[in-house]
Amino acid sequence: MKCDNFAIIVAGGRGTRMGGDTPKQFMLLGGRPVLMHTLEVFRRAIPDIGLVVVLPAAQLQTWDELCRAHAFTLQHTVVTGGETRFHSVSNGLRAITAEAGYVGVHDGVRPFVSVDVIRRCYEAARTQQAVVPVVPVVETLRELLPEPAEGLGRSVTRDRSRYCLVQTPQVFDIELLRLAYRQPYRDTFTDDASVVEAAGQNIGLVEGNRENIKLTTPFDVIVAEALVSTL
Repeated sequence: MKCDNFAIIVAGGRGTRMGGDTPKQFMLLGGRPVLMHTLEVFRRAIPDIGLVVVLPAAQLQTWDELCRAHAFTLQHTVVTGGETRFHSVSNGLRAITAEAGYVGVHDGVRPFVSVDVIRRCYEAARTQQAVVPVVPVVETLRELLPEPAEGLGRSVTRDRSRYCLVQTPQVFDIELLRLAYRQPYRDTFTDDASVVEAAGQNIGLVEGNRENIKLTTPFDVIVAEALVSTL
């Protein structure tokens, strides 16, 4: 891949919370699989981006069949995922041979990330080295307490202005991300930013877009169908 912007699209879902057998990334949205929408928005945002799709080994043939059935010819590299997201991203990184550049890691089932957010994340990474898109918490936030504290019950209200919700793509200097992924796996690695942060790097924040939802439940699909009809 001879370019300096890359994206690793992690698509390892099995669809169990959707209540069906079709993996989330292969569910039809506007007549085409979700994963195709996700790849296309990255290509629209950065036309020369190098795309790497990470899929479970058992889904590789299905994806190949879907690409042929939908005449999907957008260029991308497919690699096999690992035991966890951490290991899947590690496999995706190994597919990128460039020594320098910037790489975003994105959930395959977030097809509504905006072109503007993608571009701003990659641009911010050039100066901050590691950035994530975030949106404000709009609901009241309560923290569950392990034991009642004096004068408190088992939960307490927190100042929501001090918190934000993290989205993807999370974009990093590629050498920084490679260095971070040389660490042994930990259960506390919930996303790529947590891996990079554990390696000692501060994480910058970029404003995300509220529509950039992760398709996880049947309700999310209802929302997604409404969103795709407006595009």
